[in-house]
Amino acid sequence: MVEKVVNNLVSLETVKEALAFLKEDNDNTTKDQIDITSIPAPTFQEEVRGVEFVSRFKKLGLENVYVDAIGNVIGTKAGTGKGPKLVVSAHLDTVFPEGTDVIPKVRDGKVYAPGISDDGRGLAVLLTLLRALNHSNIKTIGDLIFVATVGEEGLGDLRGVKALFQENDDIDGFISIEPGEPNRTVYLGTGSRRYKVTYTGPGGHSFGNFGTPSAIHALGRAIAKIADIETPIQPRTTFNIGTIDGGTSVNTIAAQASMLVDIRSTSQEELTKLEQKILTVIQSTGSDENKRWNKESIKVNLELVGDRPAGSQSAESLIVQTSLAVDVALGFKPELCEASSTDSNVPISLGIPAITLGGGGDFGGVHTLEEYFDPQDAYFGPQKILVTALGLVGVEDEAEPLLVKRK
Repeated sequence: MVEKVVNNLVSLETVKEALAFLKEDNDNTTKDQIDITSIPAPTFQEEVRGVEFVSRFKKLGLENVYVDAIGNVIGTKAGTGKGPKLVVSAHLDTVFPEGTDVIPKVRDGKVYAPGISDDGRGLAVLLTLLRALNHSNIKTIGDLIFVATVGEEGLGDLRGVKALFQENDDIDGFISIEPGEPNRTVYLGTGSRRYKVTYTGPGGHSFGNFGTPSAIHALGRAIAKIADIETPIQPRTTFNIGTIDGGTSVNTIAAQASMLVDIRSTSQEELTKLEQKILTVIQSTGSDENKRWNKESIKVNLELVGDRPAGSQSAESLIVQTSLAVDVALGFKPELCEASSTDSNVPISLGIPAITLGGGGDFGGVHTLEEYFDPQDAYFGPQKILVTALGLVGVEDEAEPLLVKRK
């Protein structure tokens, strides 16, 4: 059934016209990408870029364009009113702090700038998709909800997409656009729990107060024990201590020491198991340091700084099969990817069909100052996303929606 619907879609003159437009619009899409990337948008500081998207969404004819309470920019391209609601999204924020030079530079046909691919590409794709739909005058059955989310990166903790689903219980499906090749479909969500762990004590002189429990020694005990924890290979489950901090000098018993701990798994159950093991270690090593010196002075503080839900769905689900069928119809070799952490984590964890698709174009250096994007043939990404979205929401008088309306 899915293949039949998709093959019918790509044979429609209006869809052919839209696909041709996306190819012709490739240079314009790259220009959008450059312009958008030039607007700094560190996580928690996406407002200026969001204002730009409000303007662009309105100019492209989206209805009911607004900024929600947390900063997501949302607009609707309404269908006939008889079909499902599909969100097509990209994220506004980047990992780079305020003050980073984000002005793109073109060298040898490639565009270099922090954030040019992640997620400058996804944001530019939203705009070219809208232009293609307007140009071809395709009328969908279901509604297409275009969203530019906040807080996807790092300690943003998917706050934008979490808020989106807290405030909207009528979303039937979700597509997130990230950098990547058009034939790659991500359908599993890697969950994570992140903690800032801080040990504190009285401190003192390294010689004169020797025997006083040390916050750094307690931290070291924890790191050593955590490093020896065994985790399952499948479902993939990992841990990492990314940063440590503490102490004041070589001859001072540390009064404070902290670390950031990252815990991940594609299984919510395994994520919880590993989390409990690590938290037990953290508490016990504070006690171990106290026992070493027969004192009760080291305290431990745990601060949850990241909570991304894990999620899985069947590779046979309609949304995944639609994406794979579009690959075949457009001449790509379909590839199901390993789990990753994207905005799709949230809907997948809620049982709502969701996938993350690549925006097209070659790229590299993501999350570094040497990040780049190569726009050659990048239009294949938007083409794949367009047909997938049309298959899910349906086209009036031509194709019924593959996505099931939940309510």
